[in-house]
Amino acid sequence: MKEYIPEYVGSVTKYVFVDSPDTTPQDLAIAAYEVAMGVMIKETCFGIQVTGSPDEVSRIIDALRKLDPYHIFVKDRGFPPGDQRRCRANLGGARPGYLGHEYEIGLARFISYGLRETDTMNDNDLLKAAVPIRRASPLDIDDLSTIIETEEA
Repeated sequence: MKEYIPEYVGSVTKYVFVDSPDTTPQDLAIAAYEVAMGVMIKETCFGIQVTGSPDEVSRIIDALRKLDPYHIFVKDRGFPPGDQRRCRANLGGARPGYLGHEYEIGLARFISYGLRETDTMNDNDLLKAAVPIRRASPLDIDDLSTIIETEEA
């Protein structure tokens, strides 16, 4: 008997999140369809998910990031769409992990701000912004002996 191999073996799925005042999930979907070749694209409330060969998915994501570089984020999906182990149709309710997406997208605006700020800084600004590392002075051997003697007593 021949072993069953699911269609998704060898493919990857990436979530492309967008948190932008200028770019919507629909904009991402349209742009992805324009450059897609043999991949599955699904628009979601937070962006899109792209499933296909690793090279094709990477090529599409590279094109999408150019739309709004400070507001587009990419994340791997652990299980492919329709996977029997995790599919919402089999488990009922929201797909496991959705609440994690909701939390992460809430942090995206802070990351966007940081990306934009560091991108506009020059090398001198970055050096000024760096936090100096304070190193503790080595513990004197006499102090260590005193601590040990106090603890033994």
